[in-house]
Amino acid sequence: MGMEDETRAFLVKIINTISIVLIWMLVNVFIGIYKDYAFFEDHPNWTNYLFYTFFLITLVLLVRYLLRKWKL
Repeated sequence: MGMEDETRAFLVKIINTISIVLIWMLVNVFIGIYKDYAFFEDHPNWTNYLFYTFFLITLVLLVRYLLRKWKL
């Protein structure tokens, strides 16, 4: 009485999507908040620009990956 192959593949795809998004969020929270690159002191520093550039590039790559994975 096992699970059907299509159902199993769909659930694995959902779990993989949730996992990759959570890992992406954890990395960005760690770099941005814990390493203090997301906050401006008096004015934006080069590390702030680098962090936000990294954030946006990885966000675009993540969305592109997920769209290809789900074929939307």
